[in-house]
Amino acid sequence: MTTLPVLDPQRFLADGFDLSAQLARFLDLSIEDLAERLPTSTDDLASIHPGAFDPDQAGAFYEETVGTGHLLELAAWHLGSADYIADTLRLQARFARGHVLDFGGGIGSHALAAAALPQVEAVWFVDLNPHNRAFVTERAQQLGLSDRLRCFRDLDDPQLPAQFDTIVCLDVLEHLADPAAQLGLFERRMGSEAIALLNWYFFKGFNGEYPFHFDAPELVESFFLTLQARFLEVFHPFLITTRAYRRLS
Repeated sequence: MTTLPVLDPQRFLADGFDLSAQLARFLDLSIEDLAERLPTSTDDLASIHPGAFDPDQAGAFYEETVGTGHLLELAAWHLGSADYIADTLRLQARFARGHVLDFGGGIGSHALAAAALPQVEAVWFVDLNPHNRAFVTERAQQLGLSDRLRCFRDLDDPQLPAQFDTIVCLDVLEHLADPAAQLGLFERRMGSEAIALLNWYFFKGFNGEYPFHFDAPELVESFFLTLQARFLEVFHPFLITTRAYRRLS
């Protein structure tokens, strides 16, 4: 029987699952150089935004343009907001089971933690950015989770299961040109008892620091109408933005 690593919230609070050391190795940086780059990573990522953002080009932007900048920005967020991330990991541990989809999983904190849960059979990590996929693959190898976590570019890959027992989609929906349509895709891929863990931030920031977020009122309204029509919220006790949902039908 394979012994799974312990990737619980306390370990995340200690070192982000060895995030800094792993990212420094992946980017061929010293720990000191990485520490110097993290505080400016959000501004650095925002600076490569093209300005007027064509929604049809959003996928190409995240797949090709951002490069490794998204890894740095996400690492800064996860390490700088460790208490919050730890609560999202506690929430995930409460609901995750069976086959888990981590959609737009970024640097893999949630995917890795889910893969280490005994009630989880496999984690299917989906992310457009090839650097994110390569980094998460490397992290899984280093943590002894390669046999429980697989990485893919998109949901259309035929190797993915037809349905999932758990869907995790955190800090992603605001980056999509049609988040309501994404909810429909999730609904069709959820088993009858499945739970989806979702959050969103349809806001470009008080000072425009998130230019890559969509915030058009009609887009947001369509999203909430779809959410309310197709899903029922499941209560959880954590004071965080992430919500848990099951299908209405």
